[in-house]
Amino acid sequence: MRAFRLAYDGRPFYGFQRQPTVPTVEGTLFDALRELGVLDPDERKPSGYAAAGRTDRGVSAVAQTIGLAAPEWLTPRALNGVLPGSIRAWAHANTDSFHATHDAVAREYTYQLHAPAADDERARTVMRRLAGEHDFYNLTPDDHNTVRTLAGEVERDGDFLIVTLRAGGFSRQLVRRIVTLVRNVATGDASLSMVDRALSDEELSGPDGIAAAPAAPLVLTGVDYPELDFRVDNEAAASARELFENVRTEAATRARVAGEIEQRIE
Repeated sequence: MRAFRLAYDGRPFYGFQRQPTVPTVEGTLFDALRELGVLDPDERKPSGYAAAGRTDRGVSAVAQTIGLAAPEWLTPRALNGVLPGSIRAWAHANTDSFHATHDAVAREYTYQLHAPAADDERARTVMRRLAGEHDFYNLTPDDHNTVRTLAGEVERDGDFLIVTLRAGGFSRQLVRRIVTLVRNVATGDASLSMVDRALSDEELSGPDGIAAAPAAPLVLTGVDYPELDFRVDNEAAASARELFENVRTEAATRARVAGEIEQRIE
């Protein structure tokens, strides 16, 4: 068994999990493994395969982790040779027995929330109230396994609030709905009592429901496996850094173009 760390730009994909008619990270990964001869054409997935999490459409990652039975030559560098530029493997670990989903003891997500006018202390108050074990059923479309033990923090970085959340696992859309709650309270669009309502037995739906924040600013930034010792493939890691440097440059250029247009409209 071998575990791989994957970084990817989530924008071109309809989420991580394989789907039959649209591009996904997992589907693209399986195509690469077939091209390398690791996965037979008639097999649905590799032997022993599992992934740390199923990121939603548009969500990116730096620490997505997969495990599979792999030949010795299958390194991050070898994977990158057939993967598209939007997905990069950058580290791996060898193990006798491994399940990428069940063996993870913690996961971390980071959200870049553009909120220049938000009240930082109100945002931190929301996070303090959400910390600990709660039933988050008002903050997820899931109808089971909604009790989670959450830790998190909010830090100011210029016009952005950096919202970081950690838990053993996350229900669907939980992170993005928490971000919406943080934003609404921090900007004054909702009172602090909304946090208590979200955590109460009262079902929130319709106009009172809490929608998910946009997916693009969300990144899977950490998955912890205490028993694994990941080794960074320096060449593969350099390729991953180049990918996101190009993404950052492209985004900065688009922002300048948009600013130019905005300033010239009279």
